[in-house]
Amino acid sequence: MKIIMLGAPGAGKGTQAKKIAAKYNIPHISTGDIFRANIKNGTELGNKAKTYMDQGLLVPDELVVDLVVDRVRQEDCVNGYVLDGFPRTIPQAEALDKALAAIGEKIDHAIDVNVPDENIVHRMSGRRACVGCGATYHLEYAPTKEEGICDACGKELILRDDDKPETVKKRLGVYHEQTQPLIDYYTNAGILKTVDGTIDINDVFQAIVDILGE
Repeated sequence: MKIIMLGAPGAGKGTQAKKIAAKYNIPHISTGDIFRANIKNGTELGNKAKTYMDQGLLVPDELVVDLVVDRVRQEDCVNGYVLDGFPRTIPQAEALDKALAAIGEKIDHAIDVNVPDENIVHRMSGRRACVGCGATYHLEYAPTKEEGICDACGKELILRDDDKPETVKKRLGVYHEQTQPLIDYYTNAGILKTVDGTIDINDVFQAIVDILGE
């Protein structure tokens, strides 16, 4: 069962990817984790990626696909995997399909966790992070006992720059421009399924399980 998770930043696709991985006993794979592991282990692909990252450059699509395909060929992926955060663009999706076809594999499901932009802005702008221990809270969904103070260490809570409405809107703009076309790409491939990401986390997961099967 080879799955791609789609969804805007803050839609909750990472949370659902972890739940899918746990239920079906398949690895949850993010490109960030792949980069870190390869760089840490000093692999040839990792060293190539590092030369770009050290210069503040984007890692080229071909190299990212090589890293992903190298990862999904490992033993723990024999029963499938959940790709989270990749592909992000049509060229990446096409390159991934081509590379997988070369080893006799293909993506089975693309799941889009759909949340309207205004919900995401509201959701993200309610997040608060502790300046001391890094614990995260939410004004609405996971408030602290005392407003503005961390339950764990008693330090001040802040709204991170990443979670400010203007930053979130900018990230959503980039997402719609780059990643939204993937919705059409996987719809045309006949493997896209959309779930409502505005409902309770567990209900979102149940909707995904209904798609994937027990």
